[in-house]
Amino acid sequence: MSRRGAGQLGTAVRALVVMTLLLGVAYPLLVTAIAQLAMPGRADGSLVERDGRVVGSSLVGQSFAGDPAYFWSRPSAAGGGYDPQASGASNLGLDDPALVDAVRERRRQVAAANGSRPGDVAPDALLASGSGLDPHVSPAYAEQQVARVARARGLDVEVVRRLVRAHTEGRTWGVLGEPRVDVLALDLALDAVGERSTDAAD
Repeated sequence: MSRRGAGQLGTAVRALVVMTLLLGVAYPLLVTAIAQLAMPGRADGSLVERDGRVVGSSLVGQSFAGDPAYFWSRPSAAGGGYDPQASGASNLGLDDPALVDAVRERRRQVAAANGSRPGDVAPDALLASGSGLDPHVSPAYAEQQVARVARARGLDVEVVRRLVRAHTEGRTWGVLGEPRVDVLALDLALDAVGERSTDAAD
């Protein structure tokens, strides 16, 4: 290799090392430090703890389907369901037989569980979100589940309905998106009501 070629190679290697240290080490550490100082909860994944145990994240939904005592989330097509490493939609077209059959079955199950007419089932009970990780449901879908949850827990319907209202978030900045209900926070609040009832009985 010529002296000139060796010089160019040395310059390239030095540039690689410097850029790796700057952009691969220093920059990520700086951004992480700023995030930890400015918003530690979000930087760590917005984890939700109950009695010292992590029970979920306020950013990632989870399935409660099948348990009548809990509000159910919307369906998820992310991996096996709510898998943050496989975030995404089903990518099935509206006339795809697989999606049509899935929607039909979801409509049947949700209507039967909540005692509602199949035609009245809220759309977000039937279709997954684009990310497959949505932790919220619409107020309409939450309302359709109120009677079932109240019955399963032995609570007055109005008590459950008040909890739904307390965990309903408005539009972001008052204009973006739609009102939504935080399913995990709502279900944890229901558990807390049950614990208070048990304590009172004791």
